[in-house]
Amino acid sequence: MPLNDERPTSTSSGEDQGSDVESSSERCDSMTSTGYPDCSRESFTIDGSSKHSTPSSSPPKTLTMDEVMDSASDLFKLSLAHEITVNRNFHLEPVSLPQDSLWKMVSDNVHKAFWDILEAELNDDPPEYGHAIKLLEEIREILLSFLNPGANRMRTQILEVLDIDLIRKQADNNAVDIQGLASYIMTTMGKMCAPVRDEEIKNLRESSDNVVTLFRQIFRVLDLMKADMVNFRIDNLRPVLQRQSVEYERATFQSILEKTPNALDHTTSWIKSVLEELQSATEQSRGKERAVPGPFQILNAALLHILMWDYSKSPLPETWITDEVRLQEIQWKLQQCQAVNEVLLIVHSTIGGPIQSLPSLSDRLKRMTSVLLEGMHRPGFNLKEALESVSAQICCELNKSLTERNYPALTPALQATLAGQICSITQKDNPIRTLVEDRVQQYFMMLICNPKPQAKLEQVPAGLTSIKPELALMGAKFITLINYNKSVYGPFYADIIRKVMFSGSPPAANSPQSTAQDAVASD
Repeated sequence: MPLNDERPTSTSSGEDQGSDVESSSERCDSMTSTGYPDCSRESFTIDGSSKHSTPSSSPPKTLTMDEVMDSASDLFKLSLAHEITVNRNFHLEPVSLPQDSLWKMVSDNVHKAFWDILEAELNDDPPEYGHAIKLLEEIREILLSFLNPGANRMRTQILEVLDIDLIRKQADNNAVDIQGLASYIMTTMGKMCAPVRDEEIKNLRESSDNVVTLFRQIFRVLDLMKADMVNFRIDNLRPVLQRQSVEYERATFQSILEKTPNALDHTTSWIKSVLEELQSATEQSRGKERAVPGPFQILNAALLHILMWDYSKSPLPETWITDEVRLQEIQWKLQQCQAVNEVLLIVHSTIGGPIQSLPSLSDRLKRMTSVLLEGMHRPGFNLKEALESVSAQICCELNKSLTERNYPALTPALQATLAGQICSITQKDNPIRTLVEDRVQQYFMMLICNPKPQAKLEQVPAGLTSIKPELALMGAKFITLINYNKSVYGPFYADIIRKVMFSGSPPAANSPQSTAQDAVASD
């Protein structure tokens, strides 16, 4: 914790989301050098030339409790390091127990008992200082933990003023200056705290409460300062982690895999199901000929499946667990945008000419529909009722706009038709819904396959112009996630794809994978 001339700033305020995506993309680009193909080629170089290119796994064995706990610890470290690396806004808050919970009631009662005992001891005649000395000793250790390694003068001063042995001797002679020690503690806290805590320190100094209440408030502020300290160190650690994150996360996951050999079961099932799906589609298009997809084609299709993942049917692959929240947020926003786009397509195809070339009307309809469909991913959300409300609002807005431009209002029959078509997008086989979903998948597959996806973010397929800004933002976020994920787990994917492609027989000399390796060698 810096002292007077260098104080940590608050990390609680949010940052611009767009700049976060851009900077994350730049960081991922720097890790993958020239983009997706190079990253993929490196991942699928399985000749053992790189120490990270062929992850090893142990044969099945019975796990001990210690091994399970070690793996859980490694997973926690991996998740924490990943979150610090990819989330610029990541910070820790002091623990706050839920109101009316059993834990909070127990905690409140225990703390109340401690402070009541302290107050009773200090009010004795002569006063008892047993609990007070324990408090001072704990405060001393907290203050020392805030110091930088080179702050020797401040360390010496704290040890001299809060000399526990001396305070015990003073207590034996009833000569402890509790108010003086509290004043010194508050002054020292003021030198160490982040600027955001200056007001808290000021309130402490101006407090007229008794000693027990004052110390209670000191501990409350110290808890806030401890969180500030952790966040300050996280900010300092982030650049180091960003430089070494790929190697660290890969090595940590390899350690987990060695301790728990089934740590890639869901990932293997994911890639295997994609391979079977591609083979089935190839057989349908080519008759009985069974063509084996290439490794890049398998991985690209698998990454698209991640975007459309159905969490109710199967758990996310282990290699994506650290990004589960971010993936779900993208998926939820994408579902909402697709529904909005479907509604707008239906409106324009049904009404036609009178509302063409009216961007302001389209923007109003888009905003209104987006608001009414907010939270459509939640389990209790009734999509049909929401679409009925959307239909009613759209008809009202259309009638108002048509009347202003001297067009006849919508007839009841046309309004009923429009409402029926809008509500029909709840059906999975609805042609408008199918069209939009297919084109959204085309857009994301184009980004996944393109060597420079950032240059293609604005190139949305026909029919998706209404949600172009949202698609570009989600595309940038998703590409950042998959580029980083491939950088870390590419060797594991290569090993799994090799096994599922050639599990029945050894690879042929001109197999897709051999061809891919030849391409890498030729580059």
